[in-house]
Amino acid sequence: MLKEALIGTLCGAVVLTIGILIGHFGIQKNSAPSWVNDVAKDVDEALIQQFLSEVETFQLQENLRELTKVPHMATSPGDEETVKYVLKRWQDPETGLDEAWRQEYEIYLSFPNPTNPNKVTVVNSLDSVLFTVREREVNYTADQNDPQVVQPFAAYSPAGHAKGKLVFANQGKPSDFQHLNGTIDLRGTIAITRYGGEGRGRKAINAAAYGVVGLLVYTDPLDMNDGLMSDTNETYPHSWYLPPTGVERGAYSRDFGDLLTPYLAAKEDTYRIPPEDITGIPPIPTQPIGFQDARTLICALAGEAAPKDWQGGLDCIYNLGGPGFKPTSPFNNSDVKLDIYNEEKIVNSSNVMGVIRGSVEPDRYVIYGNHRDSWVHGAIDPSSGTAVMLEITRVLGRMVKQGKWRPRRSIIFGSWGAEEFGLIGSAEYTEEYFTKLSERTVGYINVDISVFANATLSASAMPSMQSVIFRAAKQVNAPGFDSTSVYDNWIRYTNRTSPTHGIIPRVGYLTGAGSDYAAFVHYLGITSIDMSYTYDRSKTNARIYPAYHTACDTFDYASRFIDPGFVAHQAVGRTAGNILIRLADSLLLPFNCKDYAESLEDYLNTAVNLYQKDLIAKSISMEPLSKAVANFRKEAEQLDKVIQSSDLANETPLKVRKINDQLMLMDRAFLNPLAFPNEYGFRHVIWASSSSGKPTFPGIADAFAQANSSHLASDWKKVHYHLSVVAQAIDGAANMLKEVI
Repeated sequence: MLKEALIGTLCGAVVLTIGILIGHFGIQKNSAPSWVNDVAKDVDEALIQQFLSEVETFQLQENLRELTKVPHMATSPGDEETVKYVLKRWQDPETGLDEAWRQEYEIYLSFPNPTNPNKVTVVNSLDSVLFTVREREVNYTADQNDPQVVQPFAAYSPAGHAKGKLVFANQGKPSDFQHLNGTIDLRGTIAITRYGGEGRGRKAINAAAYGVVGLLVYTDPLDMNDGLMSDTNETYPHSWYLPPTGVERGAYSRDFGDLLTPYLAAKEDTYRIPPEDITGIPPIPTQPIGFQDARTLICALAGEAAPKDWQGGLDCIYNLGGPGFKPTSPFNNSDVKLDIYNEEKIVNSSNVMGVIRGSVEPDRYVIYGNHRDSWVHGAIDPSSGTAVMLEITRVLGRMVKQGKWRPRRSIIFGSWGAEEFGLIGSAEYTEEYFTKLSERTVGYINVDISVFANATLSASAMPSMQSVIFRAAKQVNAPGFDSTSVYDNWIRYTNRTSPTHGIIPRVGYLTGAGSDYAAFVHYLGITSIDMSYTYDRSKTNARIYPAYHTACDTFDYASRFIDPGFVAHQAVGRTAGNILIRLADSLLLPFNCKDYAESLEDYLNTAVNLYQKDLIAKSISMEPLSKAVANFRKEAEQLDKVIQSSDLANETPLKVRKINDQLMLMDRAFLNPLAFPNEYGFRHVIWASSSSGKPTFPGIADAFAQANSSHLASDWKKVHYHLSVVAQAIDGAANMLKEVI
């Protein structure tokens, strides 16, 4: 019995051992649900390399060719063609997105009368016409003959008739009119100003304040053409420079978004304010003209010579005006007359939206946007950006359709409508989805004009995005180089010395409202970037690419003079797409708050140097601001230590989500809806628009400039107010970075 018992025990032990071994080796060690691996997955560097290799210059060229076949001003037949084209691309069964649709708004736009064109003339005392400004530009290519090419006009200029003696008012800044008014009674005059120095919408407002009854605006060849003026051999079609009859169109409005539905999405049944209640648009008839006609008018002006820094590139001395023309001029005792027939309409405009749904965090959005509408053919503005966006979606869409990839977070693509009339499509989108976008959007990438020229990358962004921009730029070859990265090329053209990083490329700040990032940055506080390739500013004084907003901005212009071979388009597509993938796929959002701290410290140092002495004299302390910036630095470094000491791939997903939410929401803490009551849509107290021109906190800078000018006690109180606003916002952002309350 004992023997049998021992044998039985031994056999049982063997069976148990075999069972354990079978259980150990027969069952997969990782028996956790599949989503566990997905949750911990980080960005795939091999996939980024595959993406970079698939962005093709030929595809970019053909995209641009298709997009510029016809003029496509907002809500025009050509615009509808581009809506359908983008939709078709994003709904393609092999390379399209998960879903694409059109998002429509009913918006207030301004157009020239198609049967009664605007006129600018010189008339004598009998109202006989002595000179007529060209109504349209000279055509150099067949596509410029398209009947849909819109006459040059100032959008939102009122219809009306104005007549008076001409004066030259430089750039139309308040200081320019103040200087002019010192020697000339401006009441009842017509002013001619050059582009630059002041937003086009503000020039007419500034003029009207001094009694000016009509405004002309032109592009000076010194500011755009490096002084060149002849289309025989110097300007387009022989080079990139603006030809003499080229005219920059534009929206002459101050605020962004639909003008009749402030802070509301412009849907069909939305409440609208009366048109007469709109502010920030010209109160007087306004019209842009070419520098050929501007020369005829300016070179005939009487009066004393304009200041040296008002002189331009026309081959004559710029006089201020008598007011009016020289006695020796054929226009002696004559007036300039504006007959403006613009008309306003409420029309339907479409955004085209597309989405690739996220696999792990579908409720977190990375948004990539570019506007679609142009003034004429818009090869550079905006179609160079649309061409890049369509190539990015082609490559990523094919990866998704083939089952090779799906992003961690959802990617939303926006082809915005009616940007040229005041960033309308993107602004209405943010107003309609204000809460959802505020709570869920990780970041916004804006690529409007993707290529101004082909020399170097240019980027402006929230400081926390600097590191991911640099990382992406280091992985892309610069156009024309086999072994030089976009980053290394960029640092040669523009750089700065960082206390932390040493010499690095200079990344600008998203101040103002120059493109569709405005509503995302200033209204929603979303971490954003705006990027492009641009020109070597040491070789030209051009304030922007010279064909900007003119009928010369065609496929021919872009392919011959801006980016032959489309290699700069490719570099932008690769860099922007790299950033997009990293924002969408990284386990931890690639934002560096310590870089934000460095920018706040720079702003603080500037403010202290400029204002502290005067503020002490007014018993206003900057100490709360200094402490807030120091507190932000401390919390940014502490959060970085938490990140560096964590093995996030093996942590609970809630910890990763918590840190990501801190990074995502940090910029929201800088929003204050009451800080700038006179500036529509500006709520971000660090990056809001400023009129002071000082590289520091905008509210403080503008309030100080006003107080220092007026010497009023009430204005000094406003300086104190803005110091408190900024200090508490920075403290709020620092608290957002704390691990717990």
